[in-house]
Amino acid sequence: MTSPDASVEPVEPSGEDQAPLPEDVATLSYEAARDQLVDVVRRLESGQGGLEDSIALWERGEMLARRCQQWLDGARERLDDAVAARRGREQER
Repeated sequence: MTSPDASVEPVEPSGEDQAPLPEDVATLSYEAARDQLVDVVRRLESGQGGLEDSIALWERGEMLARRCQQWLDGARERLDDAVAARRGREQER
């Protein structure tokens, strides 16, 4: 079965002053990033681990959330393009 995001490309934010995502995050599919983010949230909510571990988890969660947003932005862009193309075809009639 093909992944639902197989034809959607993530969108890199333009003009933002954010460091590039590490390769292990930047190559994740939407589903993989989301699943890892859910795990990070679960671990943070459990309250186990020390301050340093919690900070590292929080930072990882922020990167995973950015990756998910890139995928969602790419999907939105693709939908917007499809709607614009449809409107263009309808106007040609």
